[in-house]
Amino acid sequence: MIPNISDETATPSTSIKVIEISAFDGWLNDQTDMVKNWISVQAFKPVKGAHIVVPNPEGGISFVLLVLKDLNWNVWSLASLPASLPEGIYKLEAELDEKQASDVSIGWSLATYKFDRYKENNKVFATLVLPVNADQAHVERSVYATNLARDLINIPTSDMGPKALEGAASQIAGEFEARQMNVVGEDLLTYHFPMVHAVGRASEQKPRLIDMVWGDASAPKVTIVGKGVCFDTGGLDLKPSSAMLLMKKDMGGAAMALGLAYMIMHAGLPVRLRVLIPAVENAVSGNAYRPGDVLTSRSGKTVEIGNTDAEGRLVLADALTAADEEEPDLLIDFATLTGAARVAVGTEISATFTDDDELFALIERHAKAENDPVWRLPLWDNYRELIDSKVAEINNSGSTGFAGAITAGLFLKEFVEKSKSWVHFDIMAYNNRARAGRPVGGEAFAIRTMFAALSERYGK
Repeated sequence: MIPNISDETATPSTSIKVIEISAFDGWLNDQTDMVKNWISVQAFKPVKGAHIVVPNPEGGISFVLLVLKDLNWNVWSLASLPASLPEGIYKLEAELDEKQASDVSIGWSLATYKFDRYKENNKVFATLVLPVNADQAHVERSVYATNLARDLINIPTSDMGPKALEGAASQIAGEFEARQMNVVGEDLLTYHFPMVHAVGRASEQKPRLIDMVWGDASAPKVTIVGKGVCFDTGGLDLKPSSAMLLMKKDMGGAAMALGLAYMIMHAGLPVRLRVLIPAVENAVSGNAYRPGDVLTSRSGKTVEIGNTDAEGRLVLADALTAADEEEPDLLIDFATLTGAARVAVGTEISATFTDDDELFALIERHAKAENDPVWRLPLWDNYRELIDSKVAEINNSGSTGFAGAITAGLFLKEFVEKSKSWVHFDIMAYNNRARAGRPVGGEAFAIRTMFAALSERYGK
């Protein structure tokens, strides 16, 4: 079932007519006097995204008119309508190919998302008849995965700590009969995830490494790593209170990993999928790790702690090392890693790092097609010396305030040696402003892009 999408084509519905701005005057000239008068009385202006409900003589709705700049349909083309139209069932009057029909359906449904776990929300939305040619299964998995990520991020840490995040992963694993192993608490030391343990040991909720495997062992190996810092106080290098307000979203990388994994398994892509999520809370207590400590990572590299608020790269380093040991065909990581990335590309674009030009070309092409933007930043090796340490092999915090997203990427790169290809996404995982189909709150970044790229790369 897809929220606010009906597959009952015989259900009575109201037509949505869509025209380009440039065609509006010609269209209007062909309408009845009643339609012309209504549009004139309403002072309707044919600007991008504007719509008007046109009545019939009986006082009902004759049709809805939507004006677009052009008819290059994308996922957000209809997303302004579900919340603004009267409750009811609507049918798009347009000839669309499979991707266009699927995209507008995804955007319509995503525009009806409500986070109402803690507060009743009686908002009702209009329903769209699934357009002809739409891939219903793809619409379903895209909407479910995106809303799953949104929910996981929006739920506060009181109800989405490391244990609850493990439970969310287990639900998905169970649905697709994936194998899941959870390494918890002191067992992290036994199984060689020392930096995951160090970052998370100060919390009352035990840190853990979530490890999910699905698919044919002989298929190409695709591994996804997601940063699961369920709350980040900054550790002993404590964040100011204003900077902590959104830190429930610091497990956004884990939410992306689970959302993308859901799409891959739902579609049955022919890959051997592995998902690794280091789930921790970066808290403060007597056994918290300290600035100046030297940690030995899973890889054996020693890491000086320049700042305990640079914890995400530490837990990712151990998880990336575990992933890299299998020499996957493709290694993907998602992380709400740096404020520097937000300065560089803003809050609505996924900062993307990879040394694989061919892979990025594939990602960029699908990002544009999916309206799910990415922007490539360099893994500039000359900046590697900015994270040198005098007492260890590397420091987790740069020696300068410049190039913070790049030095974080270079830190992670130190732990990826055997993977055939690797891409790192430094994401916001949150909408700071409301846009059509994208309410304020948790948001999925780059998962539709990566699913499309993986579908092309590995096919069915």
